[in-house]
Amino acid sequence: MNGITHRFIETNGIRMHLAEKGSGPLVVLCHGFPESWYSWRHQIEALAAAGFHVVAPDMRGYGQTERPEAIEKYTMLHLVGDMVGLLDALGEETAVIAGHDWGAPVAWYTALLRPDRFRAVVGLSVPYRPRGRVRPTSVMPQTADSVFYQLHFQTPGVAEAELEHDVRAYIRGIMYRISGEYKSSTGGADDFGMVPRVGGLLAVMRSGDAPPPLPDWLTEADLDVYTGEFSRTGLRGGLNWYRNIDRNWELLAPFAGARVTVPALFVAGERDPTLAFPGAAETIANLPKFVPGLRATTMLPGCGHWTQQERPEAVNSAMIGFLRSL
Repeated sequence: MNGITHRFIETNGIRMHLAEKGSGPLVVLCHGFPESWYSWRHQIEALAAAGFHVVAPDMRGYGQTERPEAIEKYTMLHLVGDMVGLLDALGEETAVIAGHDWGAPVAWYTALLRPDRFRAVVGLSVPYRPRGRVRPTSVMPQTADSVFYQLHFQTPGVAEAELEHDVRAYIRGIMYRISGEYKSSTGGADDFGMVPRVGGLLAVMRSGDAPPPLPDWLTEADLDVYTGEFSRTGLRGGLNWYRNIDRNWELLAPFAGARVTVPALFVAGERDPTLAFPGAAETIANLPKFVPGLRATTMLPGCGHWTQQERPEAVNSAMIGFLRSL
């Protein structure tokens, strides 16, 4: 990846690793779980070539960025604070922020809480979800045989032991299991959110004795990058984000009903299994009500959850067009 540089900054009490390229208006790219700055490799190159200063951090708890031990150090307010501190460390007054998967809520709430610093927002895969009326985990689905994966992640140590037993198998499985290729070949993936009480997530990821195929957009070298990072750091940092879902609901009570007012773009894959989660279709349909500055909702045919990796050209085109319109 020619010309991408790496450095560290101090932000909000932690040391954060950044991948960076280009000059011009600042664009900050926030990755999700289980990923790293590397998830934006295609966008860093394209946005820099289009005249933007692109920064993709390893988010709090990931990669070369620090990983605080305390679970309560991973709230949405900490994550938003990290992004504000990033701008301060770079000496920038404003930026556009984009996020995918867990990075999308960070991007949405950063734009909501600090529109003076973040002048526009791009959400990939996960739309802005207004604060609900009840504690989130209280309404997550569960049966006698299975639980919603976010509930499965709640108890410290359980998912870590399970997933870190074979990091490469987990990363390979999750990348394929919620990609457009998986749903296209099997007609499945809508049940992805439920985890068997016996066997856990690795039982979902594995299909027989053979490892799942690599999608066309993911190489063994790409898998090496993710596997190497999570083998070194473990998955606790990323899992701790899930363990603050209820705490976030409590902390964000003052902002119930607040709207994201800055210009916005939403991009998702038509085959993303998260779009089949309860309430997702209604949330997307109502997005203009809570994001009045929404310029467009772009649905990518045949694409699954890993939007910017599965369809880099389409995502790059949509993002560059949006950024140039600001």
